[in-house]
Amino acid sequence: MKTRIKISFALLTMIVLSSCNKGPQSIEYGNDGCHYCKMTIVDKIHASELITDKGKVYKFDATECMLNYLNENPNLPVGNLLTNYYESPTDLTASQEATYLISKNLPSPMGAYLTAFKSKEMAEKVQNEKGGNLYNWQSLKGKLSN
Repeated sequence: MKTRIKISFALLTMIVLSSCNKGPQSIEYGNDGCHYCKMTIVDKIHASELITDKGKVYKFDATECMLNYLNENPNLPVGNLLTNYYESPTDLTASQEATYLISKNLPSPMGAYLTAFKSKEMAEKVQNEKGGNLYNWQSLKGKLSN
């Protein structure tokens, strides 16, 4: 009987701890919807996630949707911002550390022609091929808030 109680307690503890995950969630492309524009997230290069300091995850079909949501909700307690990136579709990187390219030759879901890169070198290489302008997180926020 004591063994059964211990096992039940251990299982309950694991369930409670796993529900407190403050990390990113997998994006279910073709099923998850954008928290901002409500479109289905299908593009595996341009999606992003906002995680609050309490662990609530908001998913977006494009980085520009996440930025628009942040602009409209300036008091949201942000814990982490993540974005898919060009070099490895479906993987996420910290939005603040990415390099961004706005190029008319590289479309994105919401029409901002905005693509994130984990590596500045890769962003520069694609910029040489496709044209456009490079931005860091701060300059991108300024560009898209106009």
